[in-house]
Amino acid sequence: AQIRYSIPEELTRGAFVGNIAKDLGTDVGKLAAANLQVLSDSDSQYFSVNVNTGVIMVSERIDREQLCGQNLRCFLHLKLAIENPVEFYRIEVEILDINDNPPEFPSEEVSLRIYELASLGARFPIQPAQDPDVGTNTLQTYHLSANENFNLNVKARTDGGKFPELVLERALDRELRAFHHLVLTAEDGGSPPKSSKTHITIHVLDANDNHPVFDRPSYGARLVENSPLGTLVVKLNATDVDEGPNGEIRYSLSSHNSAALRQIFAIDEQTGEIRIQGNLDFEEATVYEIEVEAKDMGSPTMEEHCSVVVEVTDVNDNAPEVILTSFSSSLSEDALPGTVVAVIHVRDRDSGEQGKVQCHVSPDLPFQLRKDYEHQYSLLTSTSLDREHVAYYNVTISASDLGSPPLSRHAILPISLADVNDNAPQFEQAFYEVLVAENNPVGSVLVTVSAADPDSEQNSRLSYSILRAGGTDPGLDPTRYLSIHPTSGQVSAKLPFDYEQTTYLQFHVEVSDGGSPALRNRTLVHIFIVDQNDNAPQVHFPRAGEDSATQLRISPSTAPSALITKVVAIDADSGRNAWLSYHLVEATDPGLFSVALRSGEIRITRALQETDASAHELLVVVRDAGEPPLSTAVTLVVLVEEKGPEALQGSEARATDGGGLPMITLYLIVSLVLISTVSLVGLAALGVRCL
Repeated sequence: AQIRYSIPEELTRGAFVGNIAKDLGTDVGKLAAANLQVLSDSDSQYFSVNVNTGVIMVSERIDREQLCGQNLRCFLHLKLAIENPVEFYRIEVEILDINDNPPEFPSEEVSLRIYELASLGARFPIQPAQDPDVGTNTLQTYHLSANENFNLNVKARTDGGKFPELVLERALDRELRAFHHLVLTAEDGGSPPKSSKTHITIHVLDANDNHPVFDRPSYGARLVENSPLGTLVVKLNATDVDEGPNGEIRYSLSSHNSAALRQIFAIDEQTGEIRIQGNLDFEEATVYEIEVEAKDMGSPTMEEHCSVVVEVTDVNDNAPEVILTSFSSSLSEDALPGTVVAVIHVRDRDSGEQGKVQCHVSPDLPFQLRKDYEHQYSLLTSTSLDREHVAYYNVTISASDLGSPPLSRHAILPISLADVNDNAPQFEQAFYEVLVAENNPVGSVLVTVSAADPDSEQNSRLSYSILRAGGTDPGLDPTRYLSIHPTSGQVSAKLPFDYEQTTYLQFHVEVSDGGSPALRNRTLVHIFIVDQNDNAPQVHFPRAGEDSATQLRISPSTAPSALITKVVAIDADSGRNAWLSYHLVEATDPGLFSVALRSGEIRITRALQETDASAHELLVVVRDAGEPPLSTAVTLVVLVEEKGPEALQGSEARATDGGGLPMITLYLIVSLVLISTVSLVGLAALGVRCL
């Protein structure tokens, strides 16, 4: 924000300028707490601020003429700096002129020598009065005392100055009056006006009665600044109709010209050529008005005056300047877009388009420039920052003017981003699958989970843990079986697994970083227990005691291929370890009976003969396909009796009176149900693994 005040010059110390708290619309207490500071663009501290009242006061004498010279408007610029957060307010104080200086002539007495034959209308310049005030308070007019021969002409210069000239209105007659005494009064426009006087004595000379005459009343020229020494500005031409020495003309720079102007321009007294002999700098002056006089060689000499207006054209010879007013080299990565990073002041001593400065930063960076005032920019964040993506920036501020060709200057601002805990740890895998053979040793490492955190230092220090399962069943809690190293992520077994009790275990591992607050993430671990052949087949039918055999009865007329009985066995293992085969190892008559390899069905292979034994003992071995294989043997005694078939413990041939299922059929159904259940469990485990 910018605030403007106006005060007259020469105020006493402590004079009131303005109330900054009121004009900013803020509480005085907040200004005091915000460490309010006053920064001045000048070397002197003309103002001070009472932080308890918010009042800006004059602290030093202010002389507008000393500060700004003849400039019509005079400004003092202040900056108010407020901390927490950092804010700048620009204050512009206009110093108003008061009529504290009267016009003053260079001397109180002026002497002029004028020939009696001077032409009517001849002009005689008088050194002007100087008034350091400006506006209406500066020199406004001249007054000439009443006389018969001269009138006063006030010539307005291009710089606003007023140049008095005596104009001869009535011919002079030295014999009638040799001296004329006039009073010239200079008056300003103040209220009340101030004035001063100079006394003009005119000595009327005889003889040389023609003065030189320029071919034009004024000359103009335009030069570019930094023109080489010796460059021709203009060639003047004056003539004098007199003859001899009275018509010979010599050119010179008038004494009215300043010493600085005389160091820049020189005139050839013979030819009237004005050339450059010093440095022509547009930034020092844009227009020069040279007063030239032409004198003849008569006795006394006669002279004529003319003006040469030289306009200086600016060239782009000054590169912009970049000044850091405020800068923070460290920035938190969670800084919001629009955060002020630096305040930059730019300036260019050239004028016009060549003095206009444009600043920009690379569009590829997350920063932008905001124009606060004509020559002040603020560097802001334009988007969200991410230290994990880019941790350090070199921001180049480019300042270019609008000259042709343009000049530019660059300033590099190093900005580092401070880390915040804005990234949760990420596991290398969305889930982990582990195959573990049952009966594993206690303490063995089953799997190592690994996560990474792109944050730095404490924010990236990770800790692993196994999440306890919900519910009240302790068998569901993975921490009963497993432990995890908090820093390495190694998951170890606390107990050996038993496939027949647990075929699959699923649990979550959580990782948390060391930030405050900590960020967390989870991954899912699937542990599949791999079966080992640690269970021998169990015969479920026919059932027999440990040391006894099962007896079956068949009729002597049993036809060949008839089903005698069926051995049904179950293996608690799975896969190949539960793949059973049936073998007839021993028999009273090896050729009479056969056992189906996969189904365990026992059939008679031929018709019974009278010579065959009445009792046959069969030793059937049930063997799994594990490595090494495990087996179980069962002994069957088949009795051949006329009494009628009673195979399968006498239950196959008899049906219950109620029309129920035969006992062998019931056992077969039970066996099929058990086998189907085991198969479904295996398929379910395989499906979970595929997921």
